[in-house]
Amino acid sequence: MSTPTPTPPRSGRLPLFALLLVAIAAGIGLWAGERWFGNLSAQPALAATVLYPSPRPLPDFTLQGGDGKPIDAATLHGRWTLVFLGFLHCPDICPTTLATLGQAEKPLADLPAAQRPRILFVSVDPERDTPEAIDAYARHFSPDALAATGDTAQIDALARGLGMVYMKTPLAGDDYTIDHSSSIALLDPQGRIAGLIRPPLDAGKIAADLRTLVTR
Repeated sequence: MSTPTPTPPRSGRLPLFALLLVAIAAGIGLWAGERWFGNLSAQPALAATVLYPSPRPLPDFTLQGGDGKPIDAATLHGRWTLVFLGFLHCPDICPTTLATLGQAEKPLADLPAAQRPRILFVSVDPERDTPEAIDAYARHFSPDALAATGDTAQIDALARGLGMVYMKTPLAGDDYTIDHSSSIALLDPQGRIAGLIRPPLDAGKIAADLRTLVTR
């Protein structure tokens, strides 16, 4: 009978390839942590606005502006833009929100015109709201506001890209209303979705946030 060869005692050290794997994993972890948390720590402190970790591109869309010219993603390049979905027959949320945004613009009047944030009001009721009517409505709250509407497919594309929803709700007779998101999407000067402003809205806090973003 042959005598079995004894197993050498373990040294307690990992093989070289295992050490290399551990080092690589640790390096990846440090890189990811720096990339993620570094971006978050680099973001400015804001009072009313929630910024996304990374801006997201808008989907392709084309709406009709109040002046008859098309409005698409390229139209929104160059300035920070506050996008709000609504409709002219909206009894409370729409006029209150637009009035608050108009108030938030006033403290920023000292900024160069090309840098001032602007409002884009998008009507989700193309059956009743003409481009001319929504243009006059939006400019009542802000002389610099943009207004747009379009067919259902184009409005749906923009709403989905902004992470917002709306729904037509029948009322008595042949009337209807529209339930819609009350948040405001914030687009950066590259026309990307940079963040969100949720109710309750405070004009002073929104103005302070916008100044921080424009001047940083």
